[in-house]
Amino acid sequence: MDIEDLRRQMEAAAAAMDFETAGRLRDQISVLRGGGDVADTAGLTRQQPGAMGLGTSQQRMTPPPGWVKPKKPDPMTKGRKR
Repeated sequence: MDIEDLRRQMEAAAAAMDFETAGRLRDQISVLRGGGDVADTAGLTRQQPGAMGLGTSQQRMTPPPGWVKPKKPDPMTKGRKR
């Protein structure tokens, strides 16, 4: 299969709103253009949002299991010398 066939398949998949297939075909095209060797692109997957901790929908950090929140300091004794 050459790059033009893959490009036509990618455009057809995009027109049919099948963006996962179009993205996979785009990745195959870029691998074929980048190197002279024929690479097996069947196992390639794109990084998912939030996989590295960025762009997640989680707003707050979750503490590790067993973590106990420290006591608040007493404002009446703060800065006083004995």
